[in-house]
Amino acid sequence: MRLVEECDVLVVGAGFGGLYALYLLRQEGFHVKGVERASGVGGTWFWNRYPGARCDVESLQYSYSFDDELQQEWEWSERYAAQPEILEYAEHVADRFDLSSLIAFDTNVEAATFNEDSGRWRVETSQGVYEAQFLVAATGCLSTTNLPKFDGLSNFTGDVLHTGQWPHEPVDFTGQRVGIIGTGSSAVQAIPVIAAQAAHLSVFQRTPNYSVPARNEPLDPRVQTATKQNYEALRQAAQEERSGILSVFPPNEDSAKDADPLEFKNRMDERWEEGGFGFYRAYADIGIDPTSNERVAEYVRSQIVDLVDDAATAQLLAPTNTIACKRPCLDTGYYETFNLPHVELVDISSEGIEAITSDGVRAAGRDFEFDVLILATGFDAMTGALLNMNITGKGGSTLSNAWSAGPRNYLGLSIPEFPNLFTVTGPGSPSVLTNMIMAIEQHVEWIRDCLVALRQKGIKTIEASPQAADSWVDHVNRIANQTLYPTCNSWYLGANIPGKTRVFMPLIGYPPYAERCQQVADNNYEGFALA
Repeated sequence: MRLVEECDVLVVGAGFGGLYALYLLRQEGFHVKGVERASGVGGTWFWNRYPGARCDVESLQYSYSFDDELQQEWEWSERYAAQPEILEYAEHVADRFDLSSLIAFDTNVEAATFNEDSGRWRVETSQGVYEAQFLVAATGCLSTTNLPKFDGLSNFTGDVLHTGQWPHEPVDFTGQRVGIIGTGSSAVQAIPVIAAQAAHLSVFQRTPNYSVPARNEPLDPRVQTATKQNYEALRQAAQEERSGILSVFPPNEDSAKDADPLEFKNRMDERWEEGGFGFYRAYADIGIDPTSNERVAEYVRSQIVDLVDDAATAQLLAPTNTIACKRPCLDTGYYETFNLPHVELVDISSEGIEAITSDGVRAAGRDFEFDVLILATGFDAMTGALLNMNITGKGGSTLSNAWSAGPRNYLGLSIPEFPNLFTVTGPGSPSVLTNMIMAIEQHVEWIRDCLVALRQKGIKTIEASPQAADSWVDHVNRIANQTLYPTCNSWYLGANIPGKTRVFMPLIGYPPYAERCQQVADNNYEGFALA
């Protein structure tokens, strides 16, 4: 029989959510343990080491706010931090607060089962068994890679790499023929860097994505100093933004469709030159009014035409769908990369990838030969990691069955029939539509406060009611349907995964969400059954 390790709380995942959960719960005197399938901390930044990988939220905002000494001592080097620096930051946090000692690394959760008699979770892992009163799934929204079932993939004799499972050692593409499948955020970041090395690069595009410049640059020490001097006020201001992200531009309340042509061009030019997500704050109705949205979309298309020399390639790179209904991309020289003589764009919108051959790829009526094939095919977002844990709740109810028609939970935090299970930035919360670290801090602090309150009152179990979950799912979709987000086949809806039920998963709007969570707690955790 495998030995069982007992604890009050088991935290799954050692990314920014898991690390903060371990820190806070230990502070409150809980016996807390963590498990992590990777060999180190960092979560998505441990796995996503592809060339050009960096955050699309500015460094000074994509950082913890809970400890002022940490805020003041850490120095960021760029406006948008690259993966190695973010991973170093996560490792610094783990070392500074002695969190790694709480974590079992190289440990994958194979099954988690709630015991109704004991009121505890039994979690079977690749390295042993844990039993805990509470289970906190800090498994990340983008942590389960999507590997499409390409015909013949196993026959390819070259190297196959996935952007979400990149080797830890550097990959040298010098003199190599490289094919990359996908043009989402990871590919948009990786393609210019790979093109600078490869002898030839073929980019296979099914659907073009809108991208605006990041305008990344070394971080001005004066900006970093000023930010640190005003962190408290800046963090509070971010809490009041819909996305939790501050921009150099104040939010505008006017309409794109009503703007004077010259005023519109000047404003969009200003945003384009500044770079970053502030571009999408230019007008208040970009995400809700089709006419305004199309006007902004056409502006981006005109920029693509100006940046790409070949007219046919520019047309292929210019999306025709709604702008910003998919995760917007930020880039550094992405469109310009297609002006290089050794880079080609291959349109697979009609026939897709016909087959992977021993030498390369068959697509668009051609056979391509490659030394390396890169899959930039994204993630099974929001739900993939949770479903992979093989979670079983009351009455033998499995999470896979409970979510067969899409994720159903309450506040993105709790699921009916699964007592004492909490999800950090789960579906039904703002999560990926916000500054993730800010969303993580809000979630983990709510969970901490909840567990402390339960302990004080002698309550052993907490479970979302079915009625509360149904009402919450309706609320999330009602908000989404007031916008243009559901009009795209995006991973927000799970549309990138064959067979996955199309449900809009994140909640739009951070401040009202945080207020609602606080109301629930203040009203003795309304919507939950306590026992």
